[in-house]
Amino acid sequence: MNDESGETYAYPSEVQCTIEKNDPASYEAAARFINQSDAEVICLQHEFGLFGGEDGDYIFHLLAHVTKPIVTTFHTILTHPTELQKSILFRLAEISEVVVAMIPDAKARLEKDYGIFEEKVVVIHHGVADQPKSVRAYKKTYGWEHKRILLMTGLFNPNKGADYVIEALPAVIAQYPSTLFVIAGQTHPEILKREGEQYRNGLRKRAETLGVTNHLMFINEYLPLERLLTYYDACDIYLTPHLDAQQTTSGTLAYALGLGKACISTPYTYAKEMLAHQRGLLVAFRDSDAISEAIINIFDHPKLQQELEKSAYMLGRQMSWPRVAERYLILFRVLEKKYGIFSSATLTHENA
Repeated sequence: MNDESGETYAYPSEVQCTIEKNDPASYEAAARFINQSDAEVICLQHEFGLFGGEDGDYIFHLLAHVTKPIVTTFHTILTHPTELQKSILFRLAEISEVVVAMIPDAKARLEKDYGIFEEKVVVIHHGVADQPKSVRAYKKTYGWEHKRILLMTGLFNPNKGADYVIEALPAVIAQYPSTLFVIAGQTHPEILKREGEQYRNGLRKRAETLGVTNHLMFINEYLPLERLLTYYDACDIYLTPHLDAQQTTSGTLAYALGLGKACISTPYTYAKEMLAHQRGLLVAFRDSDAISEAIINIFDHPKLQQELEKSAYMLGRQMSWPRVAERYLILFRVLEKKYGIFSSATLTHENA
């Protein structure tokens, strides 16, 4: 786990050790804890900025001292990395038995742009809750049974593109006055530290200017997964109008697909892959007119919405946590059979 210095989190009982993000010694202490544990493999989830140091390079303070085999999952694979970012991913691949990408495009990028050997990269989907297909039962719970619900969730920052959905609302409301845009989730902690609620307040002001305040709802809190999924269930359309074309994963879009939601997104890397084959609608970046047209198109054509939902849910069955866990377990067993690494894990990564 990854603690920010000076902050305290309430972790479940399964968490045995934490890391203070900006303290190299804390990573080394975590390595000693791992080495003394009965764990047979380290399954590292990598994201730039998650760990301390420049572009998160403090993670090597841990990896250089562990004696267990490593499998690394890459959550972000940049199209135009800096030399340091490229070096970090390459070094992580070097010291890992296998690296995991979440879509085929990301695997191809690791091989072509980062020089990682093809046989070292496998594709395993981002996991999602193993839920029955959404039937919008929670609309009544939230008093939305007569509304058309647009939803975005997650940790919010300007790169999420929520302002473009707000800009799209007047055109949508003109045809569908019962439309409500729900933004569920906190402002990203790093944005909150630097700017406070400047971004969220700006969204409110823009809604006021456009006269759509009554069609916008903020749920400004961290939502436990069980409750978060109720909002997914209640929505008619899920949106990820993100602005970063390089984005190779999106947990929020993955959850929407898992519940069989009609989705609208900009064509960032993950969305292009996941919403292909009529699993969702793609719109241009920073284009509120395109967003409003896509929303109206879905509302105008209930059969289209049903087809999108069915296609999304079919893909979502391949992404359920039990299926994803099974894929990881198979991977670990293949490695054990090939290298015999888990029964006698005496590896060293001192040169990491």
